Amino acid sequence: MTAQREVLDISGRQVSESAVRRFEARLGGRLLHQGDAGYDGARSVWNGMIDRRPGLIARCAGVSDVIDAVRFAREQEMLVSVRGGGHNVSGAAVCDGGLMVDLSPMKGARVDPSAGTALAQPGLTWAELDREAQAFGMATTGGTVSDTGIAGLTLGGGIGWLGRKHGLTCDNLLSADVVTADGRFVTASRTENEDLFWGLRGGGGNFGIITSFQYRVHPVGPFTGGRAFYPFDEARETLRFYRDFSMEIPREMNTIGGVRTGPDGLPDITIGVCYNGPLEAAQRAVAPLREFGPKEDAIRPREYGDIQSMIDYATPPGVHYYQKSCFLDTISDELIDVILDHFARVTSPRSGVFFQQMGGAMRDGGPDAGAFTHRGAEYDLIVSSAWEGPGDGEAHVKWARDLARAVQPLSTGGIYVNGHSPESGGPVDQARAAYGASYDRLLALKGKYDPTNFFRQNLNIPPVASR
Repeated sequence: MTAQREVLDISGRQVSESAVRRFEARLGGRLLHQGDAGYDGARSVWNGMIDRRPGLIARCAGVSDVIDAVRFAREQEMLVSVRGGGHNVSGAAVCDGGLMVDLSPMKGARVDPSAGTALAQPGLTWAELDREAQAFGMATTGGTVSDTGIAGLTLGGGIGWLGRKHGLTCDNLLSADVVTADGRFVTASRTENEDLFWGLRGGGGNFGIITSFQYRVHPVGPFTGGRAFYPFDEARETLRFYRDFSMEIPREMNTIGGVRTGPDGLPDITIGVCYNGPLEAAQRAVAPLREFGPKEDAIRPREYGDIQSMIDYATPPGVHYYQKSCFLDTISDELIDVILDHFARVTSPRSGVFFQQMGGAMRDGGPDAGAFTHRGAEYDLIVSSAWEGPGDGEAHVKWARDLARAVQPLSTGGIYVNGHSPESGGPVDQARAAYGASYDRLLALKGKYDPTNFFRQNLNIPPVASR
């Protein structure tokens, strides 16, 4: 037996060596200590800005490992973070000290085409789940970047290319298996633990660790998609055109418009589209984009996986990212002016500002459809600062913060759980902005399922007793 190494929790208190040994002996997966081979890889996530060192990393092989990890951390009073795909911009998957519960080895998936369902474990990325579902010509709403993890996207709501036709990702969640803060295993659905099921659909990672998701999947395709690029010297007119165009499209279509720096080092306006339906109808739908005169037109018939990965190149892992999000009722002329004014002072060629379109079926659910509360918005505005790190991180962060503050009065006041880096100021204020009208109901749910705030490495809803 190897000698035990010191393990410290977040407060610097040494964790019981004998308890660590017992926990390690029970695990079906591997327990990583600082300095072990594989430790640095396991603690590294998509956002290169995140550099935290857990005291232990439990690489879970199955549900029993997750239950043991929760019970061990509770007994030892350790801080816990939970990693699924590791794509969240805030880096919530990784804690300093404490125990990181790593679900990334759990990648099982099973699609039942006759029932129109998919059973998926939390370590999957959307590329991996899409590959399984596309074998049957099916899919569910899965974001816009292929290496995003399914777990975080679902729990935060899930805005994606298929959303206007098939709803948010959380709208397509049929049930979830959950390990709660006291180490119990429960199932949440419309018929079991209905209150928890409501909270999981948009309430972030506040209520437990999901060990299995059951989704509704839909027959999809054919697809037409890609991007059109427009010269920056007509940026104001092009963004106004994008606003008017996007407000008239059918539910089968979704868009992302934005301001960025192109591969040639020059700024331009990009409009990305996905049309899920007959090719002839798609050509009619995209015709206005072509008539407006792009400098480059890359819109064509594509496989769904190609559409899901078409902007992956712009968000590679390991780059430093700082993002802000806010929801919009409209893209006003004033908003366009503010964005273009700030973009003139952009600090990195990787940074940009993007409008992720909502509406359509994403608006259909009522209050009982889940905790996601921003269904009435037309767009999620993403202010993304990205740079090869470490570099002058303060300047890049300041650029994003300054722009986000400038557009905030022109927004709904809400922010998207899945696209928001932490900000100085009260965490409760940020949580209220994220969870909106659902906050008080989520607060009561937190008091029921996690009264000690065991799960707090997230956009947190602190129960009253823990404040």
